[in-house]
Amino acid sequence: MRSRLAIFPAIMGADTDGNAAVSFKAVIELEGVNPFVRVRADRAARLRPGWRKPMPVLARINGLPAKAWRIHLVPKGSGLFFLYLHGRVRADSGTGVGDRVTVEIAFNAAYKPGPAPLPAWLRTAFRERPAAYAGYKALPPGRQKELVKNLVRLKSTEARARNLDMALRVLSGEKARFMARDWSGGK
Repeated sequence: MRSRLAIFPAIMGADTDGNAAVSFKAVIELEGVNPFVRVRADRAARLRPGWRKPMPVLARINGLPAKAWRIHLVPKGSGLFFLYLHGRVRADSGTGVGDRVTVEIAFNAAYKPGPAPLPAWLRTAFRERPAAYAGYKALPPGRQKELVKNLVRLKSTEARARNLDMALRVLSGEKARFMARDWSGGK
């Protein structure tokens, strides 16, 4: 496993300034409804010493997928972090809660914080609906990024149009359910 770890950052597109990738065994646990693995303080410190906020990482579980997932380690105090594993990560690795897995993580130096850039079609829609744009600008940066990514990843023109219409309505203040949450007053 040592030789694979030596090239892990290059495979994952991780940081090239000498920070190590970390590989370890862990059991997938559950916090409420959220599956996660614990990342001890000493392991997180090998990625970025002294880091105290959500840490962007590239992660693989049991060596999968070939192109690592972009995820954040979430700080839990005393240097401990949780690596939450959403359904696609578990499905791609064929794992579930209670499984003992090999976790590979490396700091994601390519991560850019803040809202995602707006595609031209979304900028046009916001120009036509200034109230929706005002609602968008009032969202926290993470929610802005989530909304844009949600719209951009839609494949069909129909799905994009349907979801864009709903986004513009809720951002303009309409009460509705969108992106798995209840919206009211643009939030």
